[in-house]
Amino acid sequence: MNLEGAAVLILGGSGLVGHAVARRLLERRPSRVILVALYERETRETADALAPFAGDAAIVTEHGNVYLPAALARADRAKLLADAASRRQLIEDVFGDLTDDVLERSFLVQLLTRHRPDAVVDCINTATAFAYQDVYRASRELLALAERGAADQTAVEQTLLTMALPQLTRHVQILVEGLRRAGTRAYLKIGTSGTGGMGFNIPYTHSEDKPSRTLMTKSAVAGAHTLLLYLLGRTPAAAATIEIKPTAAIGWREIAHGPVRRGGRPIELFDCREPVSVSRAFGSGEPAWTSLNRPLTSSYINMGENGLFAREEFATITALGQMEFITPEEIADNVVLELLGHPTGHDVVAALDAATSGPTYRAGMLREAALRRLAELEAKNGVPSIAFEMLGPPRLTKLLYEAHLLSRLVPSVKALAGAGPVELAGRTEALLAAEQDLRAAIISVGVPIVSRDGRIWRGPHVVVPPAPPPAEPLSAAPRGWVDLREANCRLWVERAQRMVKQATARATAPPGSGSDEEWYAVAPDEPVTPWRMATWIFRFEDRGERTKR
Repeated sequence: MNLEGAAVLILGGSGLVGHAVARRLLERRPSRVILVALYERETRETADALAPFAGDAAIVTEHGNVYLPAALARADRAKLLADAASRRQLIEDVFGDLTDDVLERSFLVQLLTRHRPDAVVDCINTATAFAYQDVYRASRELLALAERGAADQTAVEQTLLTMALPQLTRHVQILVEGLRRAGTRAYLKIGTSGTGGMGFNIPYTHSEDKPSRTLMTKSAVAGAHTLLLYLLGRTPAAAATIEIKPTAAIGWREIAHGPVRRGGRPIELFDCREPVSVSRAFGSGEPAWTSLNRPLTSSYINMGENGLFAREEFATITALGQMEFITPEEIADNVVLELLGHPTGHDVVAALDAATSGPTYRAGMLREAALRRLAELEAKNGVPSIAFEMLGPPRLTKLLYEAHLLSRLVPSVKALAGAGPVELAGRTEALLAAEQDLRAAIISVGVPIVSRDGRIWRGPHVVVPPAPPPAEPLSAAPRGWVDLREANCRLWVERAQRMVKQATARATAPPGSGSDEEWYAVAPDEPVTPWRMATWIFRFEDRGERTKR
Protein backbone atom coordinates (compact mmCIF):
# COMPACT_ATOMS: atom_id res chain seq x y z
CA MET A 1 0.00 0.00 0.00
CA ASN A 2 1.04 3.63 -0.49
CA LEU A 3 1.81 5.12 2.92
CA GLU A 4 1.92 8.71 1.67
CA GLY A 5 -1.27 10.37 2.86
CA ALA A 6 -2.36 7.25 4.74
CA ALA A 7 -3.62 7.07 8.32
CA VAL A 8 -1.79 4.55 10.49
CA LEU A 9 -2.86 3.56 14.00
CA ILE A 10 -0.10 2.17 16.24
CA LEU A 11 -1.20 0.11 19.24
CA GLY A 12 1.52 0.24 21.90
CA GLY A 13 2.82 3.39 20.26
CA SER A 14 4.87 4.53 23.26
CA GLY A 15 6.97 1.36 23.53
CA LEU A 16 10.41 0.67 22.08
CA VAL A 17 9.10 -0.83 18.85
CA GLY A 18 6.06 1.43 18.58
CA HIS A 19 8.21 4.52 18.81
CA ALA A 20 10.65 3.20 16.19
CA VAL A 21 7.78 2.26 13.86
CA ALA A 22 6.28 5.73 14.17
CA ARG A 23 9.66 7.31 13.29
CA ARG A 24 10.00 5.17 10.18
CA LEU A 25 6.39 5.75 9.11
CA LEU A 26 6.71 9.54 9.42
CA GLU A 27 9.47 9.40 6.82
CA ARG A 28 6.80 8.14 4.38
CA ARG A 29 4.64 11.26 4.82
CA PRO A 30 1.39 9.78 6.14
CA SER A 31 -1.54 12.08 6.84
CA ARG A 32 -1.96 10.88 10.42
CA VAL A 33 -0.23 8.65 12.93
CA ILE A 34 -2.46 7.66 15.84
CA LEU A 35 -0.52 6.56 18.91
CA VAL A 36 -2.38 4.34 21.38
CA ALA A 37 -0.90 3.27 24.72
CA LEU A 38 -2.09 2.39 28.19
CA TYR A 39 -1.22 5.66 29.92
CA GLU A 40 -1.75 9.24 28.81
CA ARG A 41 1.64 10.54 30.02
CA GLU A 42 3.73 8.03 28.09
CA THR A 43 1.68 8.55 24.94
CA ARG A 44 2.00 12.31 25.17
CA GLU A 45 5.75 12.09 25.78
CA THR A 46 6.15 9.88 22.71
CA ALA A 47 4.14 12.30 20.58
CA ASP A 48 6.31 15.19 21.77
CA ALA A 49 9.48 13.23 20.93
CA LEU A 50 8.15 12.48 17.43
CA ALA A 51 6.93 16.01 16.70
CA PRO A 52 10.22 17.21 15.13
CA PHE A 53 9.93 14.41 12.53
CA ALA A 54 6.22 14.79 11.76
CA GLY A 55 6.35 17.28 8.91
CA ASP A 56 2.79 17.81 7.72
CA ALA A 57 1.53 14.64 9.40
CA ALA A 58 -0.78 14.92 12.39
CA ILE A 59 0.17 12.94 15.49
CA VAL A 60 -2.93 11.94 17.44
CA THR A 61 -2.85 10.32 20.89
CA GLU A 62 -5.25 7.94 22.61
CA HIS A 63 -4.83 6.02 25.84
CA GLY A 64 -6.50 3.11 27.56
CA ASN A 65 -6.64 -0.70 27.63
CA VAL A 66 -7.70 -1.94 24.19
CA TYR A 67 -8.73 -5.30 25.63
CA LEU A 68 -11.54 -3.77 27.70
CA PRO A 69 -14.84 -1.98 27.12
CA ALA A 70 -14.34 1.75 26.59
CA ALA A 71 -16.07 2.63 29.87
CA LEU A 72 -13.50 0.55 31.79
CA ALA A 73 -10.44 1.06 29.60
CA ARG A 74 -8.74 3.59 31.87
CA ALA A 75 -9.47 1.88 35.18
CA ASP A 76 -7.01 -0.12 37.25
CA ARG A 77 -7.47 -3.84 36.61
CA ALA A 78 -7.26 -4.76 40.30
CA LYS A 79 -10.09 -2.34 41.06
CA LEU A 80 -12.16 -3.76 38.21
CA LEU A 81 -11.75 -7.28 39.56
CA ALA A 82 -12.79 -6.08 43.01
CA ASP A 83 -16.00 -4.49 41.70
CA ALA A 84 -18.93 -6.84 41.14
CA ALA A 85 -20.56 -4.81 38.34
CA SER A 86 -17.28 -4.48 36.43
CA ARG A 87 -16.58 -8.20 36.76
CA ARG A 88 -20.00 -9.08 35.37
CA GLN A 89 -19.41 -6.76 32.43
CA LEU A 90 -16.00 -8.29 31.68
CA ILE A 91 -17.29 -11.86 32.00
CA GLU A 92 -20.16 -11.12 29.65
CA ASP A 93 -17.82 -9.57 27.09
CA VAL A 94 -15.33 -12.48 27.24
CA PHE A 95 -17.55 -15.53 27.76
CA GLY A 96 -20.87 -14.37 26.30
CA ASP A 97 -21.96 -14.20 22.68
CA LEU A 98 -20.24 -11.72 20.38
CA THR A 99 -23.12 -9.30 20.02
CA ASP A 100 -23.30 -5.81 18.56
CA ASP A 101 -23.45 -4.47 22.11
CA VAL A 102 -20.13 -6.15 22.95
CA LEU A 103 -18.55 -4.73 19.80
CA GLU A 104 -19.90 -1.24 20.17
CA ARG A 105 -18.71 -0.83 23.75
CA SER A 106 -15.23 -2.21 22.95
CA PHE A 107 -12.53 0.45 23.28
CA LEU A 108 -10.64 -1.11 20.36
CA VAL A 109 -13.66 -1.04 18.04
CA GLN A 110 -14.38 2.55 19.03
CA LEU A 111 -10.77 3.53 18.24
CA LEU A 112 -10.89 1.82 14.85
CA THR A 113 -14.25 3.24 13.79
CA ARG A 114 -13.37 6.72 15.06
CA HIS A 115 -10.03 6.98 13.23
CA ARG A 116 -10.66 4.57 10.30
CA PRO A 117 -6.95 3.87 9.78
CA ASP A 118 -5.67 2.52 6.48
CA ALA A 119 -3.25 0.34 8.45
CA VAL A 120 -2.88 -0.83 12.04
CA VAL A 121 0.50 -1.75 13.51
CA ASP A 122 -0.04 -3.64 16.77
CA CYS A 123 3.07 -3.46 18.98
CA ILE A 124 1.38 -4.53 22.23
CA ASN A 125 2.75 -7.72 23.79
CA THR A 126 -0.66 -9.40 23.85
CA ALA A 127 0.68 -12.73 25.09
CA THR A 128 2.21 -11.08 28.16
CA ALA A 129 -0.95 -9.08 28.85
CA PHE A 130 -3.06 -12.24 29.07
CA ALA A 131 -0.67 -14.93 30.31
CA TYR A 132 0.74 -12.88 33.19
CA GLN A 133 -2.67 -12.52 34.79
CA ASP A 134 -1.46 -15.86 36.23
CA VAL A 135 -4.26 -18.40 36.09
CA TYR A 136 -2.09 -20.82 38.09
CA ARG A 137 -1.95 -18.64 41.18
CA ALA A 138 -5.62 -17.74 40.88
CA SER A 139 -6.61 -21.40 40.53
CA ARG A 140 -4.61 -22.42 43.60
CA GLU A 141 -6.27 -19.70 45.62
CA LEU A 142 -9.71 -20.77 44.38
CA LEU A 143 -9.03 -24.40 45.29
CA ALA A 144 -7.87 -23.37 48.75
CA LEU A 145 -11.11 -21.44 49.24
CA ALA A 146 -13.11 -24.42 48.00
CA GLU A 147 -11.44 -26.71 50.53
CA ARG A 148 -12.57 -24.34 53.30
CA GLY A 149 -16.05 -24.06 51.81
CA ALA A 150 -15.48 -20.36 51.04
CA ALA A 151 -15.30 -20.38 47.22
CA ASP A 152 -17.96 -17.74 46.62
CA GLN A 153 -19.16 -16.11 43.40
CA THR A 154 -16.53 -13.39 43.63
CA ALA A 155 -13.64 -15.85 43.78
CA VAL A 156 -14.99 -17.85 40.83
CA GLU A 157 -15.47 -14.72 38.71
CA GLN A 158 -12.01 -13.39 39.51
CA THR A 159 -10.45 -16.72 38.54
CA LEU A 160 -12.38 -16.86 35.26
CA LEU A 161 -10.94 -13.48 34.33
CA THR A 162 -7.37 -14.80 34.53
CA MET A 163 -7.97 -17.38 31.78
CA ALA A 164 -5.81 -16.32 28.83
CA LEU A 165 -7.22 -18.19 25.85
CA PRO A 166 -10.87 -17.06 26.19
CA GLN A 167 -9.64 -13.46 26.46
CA LEU A 168 -7.31 -13.87 23.47
CA THR A 169 -9.99 -15.49 21.33
CA ARG A 170 -12.53 -12.80 22.07
CA HIS A 171 -9.92 -10.07 21.46
CA VAL A 172 -9.16 -11.39 17.97
CA GLN A 173 -12.86 -11.76 17.21
CA ILE A 174 -13.41 -8.13 18.19
CA LEU A 175 -10.31 -7.06 16.25
CA VAL A 176 -11.50 -8.76 13.05
CA GLU A 177 -14.89 -7.07 13.20
CA GLY A 178 -13.36 -3.71 14.17
CA LEU A 179 -10.96 -3.80 11.22
CA ARG A 180 -13.85 -4.67 8.90
CA ARG A 181 -16.03 -1.83 10.18
CA ALA A 182 -13.15 0.65 9.88
CA GLY A 183 -12.28 -0.43 6.34
CA THR A 184 -8.66 -1.01 7.39
CA ARG A 185 -6.56 -2.47 4.57
CA ALA A 186 -3.59 -3.89 6.51
CA TYR A 187 -3.05 -5.25 10.02
CA LEU A 188 0.52 -5.89 11.08
CA LYS A 189 1.21 -7.55 14.41
CA ILE A 190 4.54 -7.46 16.24
CA GLY A 191 4.33 -10.85 17.91
CA THR A 192 6.54 -12.73 20.32
CA SER A 193 7.96 -16.20 20.75
CA GLY A 194 7.68 -15.70 24.51
CA THR A 195 11.27 -16.84 25.06
CA GLY A 196 13.30 -14.44 22.94
CA GLY A 197 14.03 -17.16 20.41
CA MET A 198 15.19 -19.77 22.92
CA GLY A 199 13.42 -23.01 23.85
CA PHE A 200 12.21 -24.78 26.99
CA ASN A 201 15.80 -24.42 28.22
CA ILE A 202 15.52 -20.63 28.47
CA PRO A 203 17.41 -19.44 31.56
CA TYR A 204 15.64 -16.06 31.79
CA THR A 205 12.31 -15.87 33.56
CA HIS A 206 11.82 -12.34 34.98
CA SER A 207 12.48 -13.37 38.59
CA GLU A 208 10.33 -16.49 38.43
CA ASP A 209 11.67 -19.93 39.12
CA LYS A 210 12.84 -22.05 36.17
CA PRO A 211 11.11 -23.54 34.34
CA SER A 212 8.23 -21.07 34.57
CA ARG A 213 4.75 -22.28 33.69
CA THR A 214 3.64 -18.68 33.32
CA LEU A 215 6.40 -18.01 30.80
CA MET A 216 5.52 -21.18 28.89
CA THR A 217 1.88 -20.08 28.95
CA LYS A 218 2.99 -16.81 27.41
CA SER A 219 4.62 -18.76 24.56
CA ALA A 220 1.50 -20.89 24.20
CA VAL A 221 -0.71 -17.80 24.01
CA ALA A 222 1.67 -16.24 21.49
CA GLY A 223 1.46 -19.36 19.34
CA ALA A 224 -2.32 -19.42 19.58
CA HIS A 225 -2.38 -15.75 18.60
CA THR A 226 -0.22 -16.45 15.55
CA LEU A 227 -2.57 -19.19 14.36
CA LEU A 228 -5.60 -16.95 14.84
CA LEU A 229 -3.86 -14.32 12.71
CA TYR A 230 -3.03 -17.03 10.19
CA LEU A 231 -6.75 -17.73 9.95
CA LEU A 232 -7.44 -14.00 9.65
CA GLY A 233 -5.01 -13.89 6.73
CA ARG A 234 -7.07 -16.61 5.00
CA THR A 235 -10.37 -14.78 5.53
CA PRO A 236 -11.88 -13.23 2.39
CA ALA A 237 -12.27 -9.43 2.39
CA ALA A 238 -10.31 -9.12 5.64
CA ALA A 239 -7.38 -6.78 6.11
CA ALA A 240 -4.08 -8.03 4.74
CA THR A 241 -2.58 -9.72 7.79
CA ILE A 242 1.11 -9.81 8.65
CA GLU A 243 2.93 -10.88 11.81
CA ILE A 244 6.55 -10.10 12.50
CA LYS A 245 7.82 -12.15 15.42
CA PRO A 246 11.17 -10.98 16.87
CA THR A 247 13.10 -13.87 18.39
CA ALA A 248 15.73 -12.01 20.36
CA ALA A 249 15.78 -9.44 23.14
CA ILE A 250 14.71 -6.02 21.83
CA GLY A 251 16.82 -3.04 22.88
CA TRP A 252 17.50 -0.36 23.75
CA ARG A 253 15.92 2.97 24.83
CA GLU A 254 18.80 4.65 26.74
CA ILE A 255 22.09 4.08 28.51
CA ALA A 256 22.54 6.15 31.66
CA HIS A 257 23.68 6.29 35.28
CA GLY A 258 21.21 7.03 38.03
CA PRO A 259 18.61 5.53 40.39
CA VAL A 260 17.59 2.03 39.35
CA ARG A 261 13.83 1.75 38.94
CA ARG A 262 11.64 -1.33 39.14
CA GLY A 263 8.02 -0.93 38.15
CA GLY A 264 8.60 2.81 37.81
CA ARG A 265 9.88 3.21 41.38
CA PRO A 266 13.48 3.52 42.57
CA ILE A 267 14.82 0.45 44.39
CA GLU A 268 15.44 1.54 47.98
CA LEU A 269 18.79 0.53 49.45
CA PHE A 270 18.84 -1.52 52.63
CA ASP A 271 21.71 -2.97 54.60
CA CYS A 272 22.01 -5.93 56.92
CA ARG A 273 25.03 -4.94 59.01
CA GLU A 274 25.57 -8.30 60.67
CA PRO A 275 24.50 -11.77 59.57
CA VAL A 276 21.72 -13.17 61.75
CA SER A 277 20.25 -16.60 62.35
CA VAL A 278 17.89 -18.07 59.80
CA SER A 279 15.02 -17.90 62.30
CA ARG A 280 15.55 -14.19 62.81
CA ALA A 281 16.22 -13.49 59.13
CA PHE A 282 12.85 -14.91 58.11
CA GLY A 283 10.89 -14.55 61.34
CA SER A 284 8.17 -12.05 62.16
CA GLY A 285 10.17 -10.08 64.71
CA GLU A 286 12.28 -6.98 64.27
CA PRO A 287 13.71 -6.78 60.72
CA ALA A 288 17.35 -7.68 60.31
CA TRP A 289 17.81 -4.90 57.77
CA THR A 290 17.92 -1.13 57.95
CA SER A 291 17.13 1.42 55.29
CA LEU A 292 20.00 3.52 53.95
CA ASN A 293 17.46 6.18 52.91
CA ARG A 294 18.76 6.39 49.36
CA PRO A 295 18.06 4.53 46.14
CA LEU A 296 20.21 1.94 44.45
CA THR A 297 22.24 3.91 41.91
CA SER A 298 24.20 2.37 39.08
CA SER A 299 24.88 2.40 35.35
CA TYR A 300 22.10 0.78 33.38
CA ILE A 301 20.69 0.13 29.94
CA ASN A 302 16.95 0.65 29.55
CA MET A 303 15.43 -2.30 27.65
CA GLY A 304 11.89 -0.94 27.45
CA GLU A 305 9.18 -3.20 28.84
CA ASN A 306 11.83 -5.61 30.18
CA GLY A 307 13.16 -2.93 32.54
CA LEU A 308 16.64 -1.69 33.42
CA PHE A 309 19.56 -4.08 33.07
CA ALA A 310 22.99 -3.81 34.65
CA ARG A 311 25.99 -4.12 32.37
CA GLU A 312 26.63 -7.72 33.36
CA GLU A 313 22.96 -8.65 32.92
CA PHE A 314 22.88 -7.05 29.47
CA ALA A 315 26.13 -8.79 28.56
CA THR A 316 24.74 -12.17 29.64
CA ILE A 317 21.41 -12.01 27.85
CA THR A 318 22.95 -10.66 24.62
CA ALA A 319 25.92 -13.06 24.59
CA LEU A 320 26.34 -15.33 21.59
CA GLY A 321 24.25 -18.43 22.22
CA GLN A 322 22.00 -16.71 24.72
CA MET A 323 18.98 -14.57 23.83
CA GLU A 324 21.19 -12.15 21.84
CA PHE A 325 19.29 -9.07 20.62
CA ILE A 326 17.72 -7.06 17.84
CA THR A 327 17.15 -3.32 17.65
CA PRO A 328 13.67 -1.79 17.40
CA GLU A 329 14.75 0.12 14.30
CA GLU A 330 15.38 -3.12 12.42
CA ILE A 331 11.92 -4.35 13.34
CA ALA A 332 10.45 -1.01 12.24
CA ASP A 333 12.25 -1.27 8.88
CA ASN A 334 10.59 -4.65 8.31
CA VAL A 335 7.21 -3.19 9.28
CA VAL A 336 7.46 -0.41 6.71
CA LEU A 337 8.71 -2.74 3.97
CA GLU A 338 5.85 -5.19 4.55
CA LEU A 339 3.27 -2.40 4.53
CA LEU A 340 4.75 -1.14 1.26
CA GLY A 341 4.35 -4.61 -0.20
CA HIS A 342 8.00 -5.62 -0.21
CA PRO A 343 8.30 -9.12 1.33
CA THR A 344 10.98 -9.26 4.00
CA GLY A 345 10.90 -13.01 4.65
CA HIS A 346 9.86 -12.26 8.23
CA ASP A 347 6.07 -12.56 7.92
CA VAL A 348 5.02 -15.41 10.20
CA VAL A 349 1.56 -15.54 8.67
CA ALA A 350 3.18 -16.28 5.30
CA ALA A 351 5.75 -18.73 6.64
CA LEU A 352 5.14 -19.72 10.23
CA ASP A 353 8.50 -21.21 11.05
CA ALA A 354 10.92 -19.52 8.68
CA ALA A 355 10.04 -15.90 9.25
CA THR A 356 11.35 -14.97 12.68
CA SER A 357 13.45 -11.82 13.10
CA GLY A 358 16.54 -13.12 14.83
CA PRO A 359 19.70 -11.49 16.13
CA THR A 360 21.42 -9.16 13.72
CA TYR A 361 24.90 -8.08 12.68
CA ARG A 362 24.06 -4.47 13.57
CA ALA A 363 22.96 -5.43 17.05
CA GLY A 364 26.12 -7.49 17.50
CA MET A 365 28.24 -4.49 16.59
CA LEU A 366 26.19 -2.15 18.77
CA ARG A 367 26.42 -4.58 21.68
CA GLU A 368 30.11 -3.74 21.97
CA ALA A 369 29.31 -0.02 21.90
CA ALA A 370 26.68 -0.45 24.60
CA LEU A 371 28.99 -2.50 26.81
CA ARG A 372 31.80 -0.02 26.29
CA ARG A 373 29.54 2.89 27.29
CA LEU A 374 28.30 1.03 30.37
CA ALA A 375 31.91 0.28 31.34
CA GLU A 376 32.81 3.95 30.96
CA LEU A 377 29.94 4.94 33.22
CA GLU A 378 30.99 2.32 35.77
CA ALA A 379 34.55 3.65 35.81
CA LYS A 380 33.43 7.26 35.96
CA ASN A 381 31.04 6.74 38.86
CA GLY A 382 32.91 4.01 40.71
CA VAL A 383 29.82 1.81 41.04
CA PRO A 384 29.85 -1.74 39.61
CA SER A 385 26.89 -2.61 37.34
CA ILE A 386 26.28 -6.29 38.10
CA ALA A 387 22.59 -7.22 38.44
CA PHE A 388 19.30 -5.62 39.45
CA GLU A 389 17.18 -8.82 39.54
CA MET A 390 14.91 -7.68 36.73
CA LEU A 391 16.10 -10.10 34.07
CA GLY A 392 15.86 -13.25 36.18
CA PRO A 393 15.78 -15.97 37.18
CA PRO A 394 17.07 -15.09 40.68
CA ARG A 395 19.81 -17.63 40.08
CA LEU A 396 21.27 -15.34 37.41
CA THR A 397 21.62 -12.47 39.88
CA LYS A 398 23.21 -14.88 42.36
CA LEU A 399 25.68 -16.17 39.77
CA LEU A 400 26.65 -12.71 38.53
CA TYR A 401 27.31 -11.41 42.03
CA GLU A 402 29.19 -14.54 43.09
CA ALA A 403 31.35 -14.29 39.96
CA HIS A 404 31.92 -10.60 40.67
CA LEU A 405 33.13 -11.41 44.17
CA LEU A 406 35.48 -14.05 42.80
CA SER A 407 36.79 -11.63 40.18
CA ARG A 408 37.88 -9.37 43.03
CA LEU A 409 39.87 -12.17 44.63
CA VAL A 410 41.54 -14.13 41.82
CA PRO A 411 43.28 -12.81 38.69
CA SER A 412 42.13 -15.42 36.20
CA VAL A 413 39.99 -18.47 35.51
CA LYS A 414 43.08 -20.63 35.87
CA ALA A 415 43.78 -19.11 39.29
CA LEU A 416 40.21 -19.85 40.35
CA ALA A 417 40.63 -23.45 39.21
CA GLY A 418 43.59 -23.79 41.58
CA ALA A 419 42.06 -21.96 44.54
CA GLY A 420 41.07 -23.58 47.83
CA PRO A 421 37.32 -23.50 48.61
CA VAL A 422 37.87 -22.84 52.31
CA GLU A 423 40.12 -19.88 51.64
CA LEU A 424 37.72 -18.52 49.00
CA ALA A 425 34.80 -18.70 51.41
CA GLY A 426 36.70 -16.74 54.02
CA ARG A 427 37.93 -14.09 51.61
CA THR A 428 34.54 -13.53 49.98
CA GLU A 429 32.86 -13.12 53.37
CA ALA A 430 35.53 -10.68 54.48
CA LEU A 431 35.07 -8.70 51.27
CA LEU A 432 31.31 -8.45 51.73
CA ALA A 433 31.61 -7.62 55.41
CA ALA A 434 33.94 -4.74 54.54
CA GLU A 435 32.01 -3.25 51.61
CA GLN A 436 28.62 -1.92 52.62
CA ASP A 437 27.65 -0.61 49.19
CA LEU A 438 28.22 -3.97 47.52
CA ARG A 439 26.44 -5.88 50.29
CA ALA A 440 23.55 -3.42 50.25
CA ALA A 441 23.15 -3.64 46.49
CA ILE A 442 22.82 -7.42 46.64
CA ILE A 443 20.29 -7.66 49.42
CA SER A 444 18.31 -4.63 48.22
CA VAL A 445 17.43 -6.25 44.89
CA GLY A 446 15.97 -9.21 46.77
CA VAL A 447 18.88 -11.65 47.00
CA PRO A 448 19.92 -12.80 50.51
CA ILE A 449 23.54 -13.62 51.31
CA VAL A 450 24.45 -16.81 53.17
CA SER A 451 27.52 -16.51 55.40
CA ARG A 452 30.06 -19.32 55.79
CA ASP A 453 28.32 -20.56 58.93
CA GLY A 454 24.78 -20.42 57.48
CA ARG A 455 23.64 -17.06 58.84
CA ILE A 456 21.83 -14.59 56.59
CA TRP A 457 22.25 -11.05 55.37
CA ARG A 458 18.97 -9.89 53.85
CA GLY A 459 16.75 -6.91 53.05
CA PRO A 460 12.96 -6.54 53.24
CA HIS A 461 12.37 -8.05 49.80
CA VAL A 462 13.42 -11.64 49.06
CA VAL A 463 12.75 -12.99 45.58
CA VAL A 464 13.33 -16.64 46.53
CA PRO A 465 11.95 -17.30 50.03
CA PRO A 466 13.40 -20.07 52.21
CA ALA A 467 12.10 -23.55 51.57
CA PRO A 468 9.05 -24.31 53.75
CA PRO A 469 9.19 -27.04 56.43
CA PRO A 470 10.09 -29.82 56.59
CA ALA A 471 12.74 -28.86 54.01
CA GLU A 472 15.97 -27.25 55.13
CA PRO A 473 15.50 -23.44 54.75
CA LEU A 474 18.91 -22.99 53.15
CA SER A 475 18.00 -25.43 50.38
CA ALA A 476 16.61 -22.37 48.58
CA ALA A 477 20.11 -20.88 48.28
CA PRO A 478 21.05 -22.47 44.91
CA ARG A 479 17.98 -20.88 43.32
CA GLY A 480 18.74 -17.29 44.23
CA TRP A 481 20.93 -16.56 47.27
CA VAL A 482 24.54 -15.46 47.14
CA ASP A 483 26.20 -18.37 48.93
CA LEU A 484 29.56 -17.93 50.68
CA ARG A 485 29.69 -21.44 52.12
CA GLU A 486 32.55 -23.77 51.32
CA ALA A 487 30.44 -26.14 49.20
CA ASN A 488 29.38 -23.38 46.84
CA CYS A 489 32.92 -22.06 46.57
CA ARG A 490 34.03 -25.60 45.70
CA LEU A 491 31.40 -25.66 42.95
CA TRP A 492 32.92 -22.51 41.44
CA VAL A 493 36.39 -24.02 41.59
CA GLU A 494 35.11 -27.14 39.83
CA ARG A 495 33.49 -24.99 37.14
CA ALA A 496 36.79 -23.22 36.54
CA GLN A 497 38.55 -26.57 36.35
CA ARG A 498 36.09 -27.68 33.65
CA MET A 499 36.76 -24.48 31.73
CA VAL A 500 40.51 -25.13 31.88
CA LYS A 501 39.94 -28.74 30.84
CA GLN A 502 37.92 -27.60 27.84
CA ALA A 503 40.68 -25.17 26.89
CA THR A 504 43.27 -27.94 27.15
CA ALA A 505 41.19 -30.16 24.86
CA ARG A 506 40.96 -27.36 22.32
CA ALA A 507 44.71 -26.81 22.46
CA THR A 508 45.45 -30.49 21.79
CA ALA A 509 42.93 -30.82 18.95
CA PRO A 510 44.04 -30.55 15.32
CA PRO A 511 44.75 -26.87 14.54
CA GLY A 512 42.06 -24.95 12.74
CA SER A 513 40.85 -21.43 12.09
CA GLY A 514 37.45 -21.92 10.45
CA SER A 515 34.16 -20.45 11.55
CA ASP A 516 33.35 -23.71 13.32
CA GLU A 517 36.11 -23.12 15.89
CA GLU A 518 35.07 -22.33 19.47
CA TRP A 519 36.00 -18.65 19.14
CA TYR A 520 33.81 -17.66 22.08
CA ALA A 521 35.24 -20.17 24.55
CA VAL A 522 36.51 -19.17 27.99
CA ALA A 523 40.32 -19.08 28.08
CA PRO A 524 42.29 -20.04 31.24
CA ASP A 525 44.25 -16.78 31.40
CA GLU A 526 41.30 -14.43 31.00
CA PRO A 527 39.84 -12.71 34.08
CA VAL A 528 36.78 -14.03 35.87
CA THR A 529 34.11 -11.98 34.06
CA PRO A 530 30.60 -12.36 35.53
CA TRP A 531 28.64 -12.44 32.28
CA ARG A 532 31.12 -14.88 30.74
CA MET A 533 30.80 -17.17 33.76
CA ALA A 534 26.99 -16.99 33.72
CA THR A 535 26.91 -17.64 29.98
CA TRP A 536 29.14 -20.70 30.39
CA ILE A 537 26.97 -22.05 33.23
CA PHE A 538 23.76 -21.59 31.26
CA ARG A 539 25.33 -23.25 28.24
CA PHE A 540 27.10 -26.23 29.78
CA GLU A 541 25.32 -26.81 33.10
CA ASP A 542 21.79 -25.82 32.11
CA ARG A 543 22.00 -26.57 28.39
CA GLY A 544 20.48 -23.12 27.87
CA GLU A 545 22.02 -22.33 24.49
CA ARG A 546 19.98 -21.34 21.47
CA THR A 547 20.29 -23.46 18.34
CA LYS A 548 18.20 -21.42 15.84
CA ARG A 549 18.54 -17.81 14.78
